[in-house]
Amino acid sequence: MISRFLKWVRQAEHYHVARQVLRTPPICPTDDRLVLFSMIGTKVVLPYLVAVKSLHSRLGLGRVVILDDGTLTARDRRLLSHHLGKPAVYRLDEVRTGDCPRGGCWERLLTLLDLTRDDYVIQLDSDTVTIGDLPEIKQAVGANRSFTLLGEKSAGDKGLMTLAAFSAAYRTEAGNHVQQVVERNLDRHPEAESRFYVRGCAGFAGFARGGGMKPAAEAFSHFAETLVGRDKWASWGSEQVTSNYVVANSAAPLLLPYAKYRNYWGDTVPREACFLHFVGTYRYAGTTYRDYTAAALKALRSPPACCDGALQAAQ
Repeated sequence: MISRFLKWVRQAEHYHVARQVLRTPPICPTDDRLVLFSMIGTKVVLPYLVAVKSLHSRLGLGRVVILDDGTLTARDRRLLSHHLGKPAVYRLDEVRTGDCPRGGCWERLLTLLDLTRDDYVIQLDSDTVTIGDLPEIKQAVGANRSFTLLGEKSAGDKGLMTLAAFSAAYRTEAGNHVQQVVERNLDRHPEAESRFYVRGCAGFAGFARGGGMKPAAEAFSHFAETLVGRDKWASWGSEQVTSNYVVANSAAPLLLPYAKYRNYWGDTVPREACFLHFVGTYRYAGTTYRDYTAAALKALRSPPACCDGALQAAQ
């Protein structure tokens, strides 16, 4: 683990670079039934602008919708309105979660599932950077197929698995995190042999247009709460488990190739990578987040270039 001071220095350096997003052209939203959706707060406005602008520039599609976690200021909203084409902004405290937990990103999941009634929705975390072209995403949106970033490379090797098969494969995995506990016991689901699961990542996931997925999420939440208890199910991570389940049980879901769409674990980024999610543990382990943020910003100010060329120019 890096020292707290070094983490602070690298975070400050990253934010200094990310501020340059304010000098990039605003997004021109399009009315094409694609929504780029995120839950954000005042602390992540700058990296979020990098995340959503770098994604939108590579897609050339969509409009932005935001869920305010309750901390966005009036200045934040003016900034977002200018740069993102006056996006719709929902308030966290206005979201009704029903029998599902509150907090832990549940408001985000349930809101985006409501939006899928009319639109294809891409859920995007603020700690992501798009660094290359996205043919798989364009194809998924065009074919109205849900997709997910994989949580780990091995998840792609195994592909979609029935709940029973997944439970058997991960039975010996240690840990008491809510995700691990639920995953080990998925075989207790009443449709364990006919329903599916994938160990995905809610930081970047697509949800097909047409609705119908919210009842599945609510039913799975009820099953899992019965399995592990209300307090355990309300802990951080339960929303991601449910997102994994919802995507896995949609029509012909796409598991994004991990070499191109990946979480950053402090390792070497392969040349073919086009999308990076900088998970908290390794976000500031080095200068990679800062460097690829600079590369993405350079691409926003010029015609799209290959990831390697943009990165080399930014360094």
